[in-house]
Amino acid sequence: MLCLFPKKKENLSGPIEYLVVGLGNPGKQYEGTRHNAGFIALDYIAARAGAKLDRLKFKGLCGEAEIAGHKVLLLKPGTYMNLSGQSVIEAMGFYKLAPQKVIVIYDDISFPPGRLRIRLKGSDGGQNGMKNIIYLSGTEDFPRIRLGTGDRPDRRWNLADWVLSRFSESDWKLFQEAVKNAADALELMVQGRADEAMNRYNG
Repeated sequence: MLCLFPKKKENLSGPIEYLVVGLGNPGKQYEGTRHNAGFIALDYIAARAGAKLDRLKFKGLCGEAEIAGHKVLLLKPGTYMNLSGQSVIEAMGFYKLAPQKVIVIYDDISFPPGRLRIRLKGSDGGQNGMKNIIYLSGTEDFPRIRLGTGDRPDRRWNLADWVLSRFSESDWKLFQEAVKNAADALELMVQGRADEAMNRYNG
């Protein structure tokens, strides 16, 4: 497991400035799978910020956190991956947030475990959760952190089975490092230092 050192949560005031979304599928059977990379990262980010994802709202689990001096809402959609946009759009509308203030974290088989890629906008890249967010919002202008989970060793393998499988021990260690880097990058991004985050962490 990722080594977490939760800090004491302080009382937060003021409006929500950012929505940080981790994509995944709810349910015990999906825990720790490659497709739940976003959930895993959000759990780590929440623990590091001393926050709890214990509110049922916006068709998901959420909690407020302070990250680098900014008040954010952390959200894990409970709609299953392909309908992630329902949860995200509802939260965006409630807090009146522009897409540029919504940071989405999710898995990407295009990169090996240990690598991540930050972009400020762009296509869904074939990721169904991101595809639904873009479809329902009508825009691609969402900053995102894509966590490498690695592709199938053999292209003949079923893709759905692969992304719903769990990491090997060696891949898990590499993935944990990427999650820590994603949390560090997020701190820069909410400070308006996305270019610095990309230069430092894009692999």
